[in-house]
Amino acid sequence: MPPRRQPTARQQRFGAELRKLREAAGYKATEAAALLGVNSVQMSQIESGVAGVSEERLRRLVAHYACADDELIAALVTMCTERTRGWWEEYRGQLPTSFLDLAELEHHSAYRWDVDFLRVPGLLQTEDYARALFSYVNPELPKQEIDRWVEHRMRRRVIVERTDAIPYETVVHEAALRIRVGDRTQARAQLVRIMELSEADHVTVRVIPFGGADSAVVYAGGPVRALDTVVRDGPHGTVFVDAAAQLLRYRTLFRRLETVALDPGRSRAFIHRLAKEL
Repeated sequence: MPPRRQPTARQQRFGAELRKLREAAGYKATEAAALLGVNSVQMSQIESGVAGVSEERLRRLVAHYACADDELIAALVTMCTERTRGWWEEYRGQLPTSFLDLAELEHHSAYRWDVDFLRVPGLLQTEDYARALFSYVNPELPKQEIDRWVEHRMRRRVIVERTDAIPYETVVHEAALRIRVGDRTQARAQLVRIMELSEADHVTVRVIPFGGADSAVVYAGGPVRALDTVVRDGPHGTVFVDAAAQLLRYRTLFRRLETVALDPGRSRAFIHRLAKEL
């Protein structure tokens, strides 16, 4: 397969998982390359997501690596053989690559957890909230650009709005709900939107009252736990985290935050009270 000019985060993740399996099996890259009949440069391209690999070659590799995790193998086969061109591809060259990578990650996720302390999570945002937020954070962007950012964010909500919506849980700090983004009417509409979504069987919203703070985190569940992904906003842009120790850390963090948050019923009542105060 010809090299890709700019592999997506999902393609890079596929290559990284192959590298992890190789290293766990004790093979050097040159040895793995010989098993496939390719050179070391081509092997490096496969493990970095720059080049793809066929299902037949993938299965040959994992057999040599003695991988016995059938669910992981099946998930990797799907990753290397799918040719889906998602809706996010319409924005390639128009929006930051991280926007597209996040939309693709969400599309393939089995479930989603969000934690946010300063803003309403993106999947819960109204169009007015998103527009006011983007305009404030990026005042130099022209209106047309802001429109594309907002449109993309609204389309991302499909994963919690479609008929086969994935399970979605979020822990939101009181500060994120009280910080007014937009005018009073828009702020109230945003709170109402959260309450409406929280009534859905697949959506769970919990509120943490004042008394603690942390940074935002997105946890996207993969088809198997080994393919889970954490998304963080770093100083140099969006960071996708897949190290096992880090995934465990954030799973533990999310469950710990749940224990100090209000339960879903009390959270809805809390948000309703905030809306009445506006």
